[in-house]
Amino acid sequence: MANPWEEIRLCDYEAHMCSEEVYQLQAVNCLMADQLFAYNAETLMILGITGGNGLEYIHPGEFERIYGVDINQNYLTACEDRYPECREIFEPICTDIRDKATSLPYADYVIANLLIEYVGCDCFCRVIAQVSPEFVSCCLIENGDQNVVSDSKYANVFDRLDEVYFRIEENELTKKMEKIGYTNILREVKNLPNGKSLVRLDYHVSEARTRV
Repeated sequence: MANPWEEIRLCDYEAHMCSEEVYQLQAVNCLMADQLFAYNAETLMILGITGGNGLEYIHPGEFERIYGVDINQNYLTACEDRYPECREIFEPICTDIRDKATSLPYADYVIANLLIEYVGCDCFCRVIAQVSPEFVSCCLIENGDQNVVSDSKYANVFDRLDEVYFRIEENELTKKMEKIGYTNILREVKNLPNGKSLVRLDYHVSEARTRV
């Protein structure tokens, strides 16, 4: 059976995420505006890029290469169509990073927003260890007492997501990142209208791992 993310249309995903009661598309866009240029990097990898939210902030010459990774080819095609100014440096990679056979190129910096909940800590850390970036910036959802999928008229589109959903504890993620040689250097929280929060966690490779 296909991963549910392969079947969710981008228009439905974005309509849900930007609805007044969810407001996650707008919040992540603001987050990306800061994440993209938080660290010195020539190569950037965005895991779970969906429709490229935030790519509009990138101008020619700011990165040598941007790898957009997603399981849904239609999402990657939308990125290419929406941001032609990035075409010369944008490299789409359609893959399921849960597959241990997946091999991704090196990148100086990895951004992963609202992804880890759908691949799990172990998979995410395995991918980071393989890509071996200097910096990692990721964003988790803190649901509180809310449902995994926020209420909106598009919520039924996400009915199958519980098949691939992991509840992520940030302390668990940080401990597992430490085991592969990364130290937490930033934690920020942004509250959302429905009682949920975005939790941004940034990591930097340790000197010990750099020497390996």
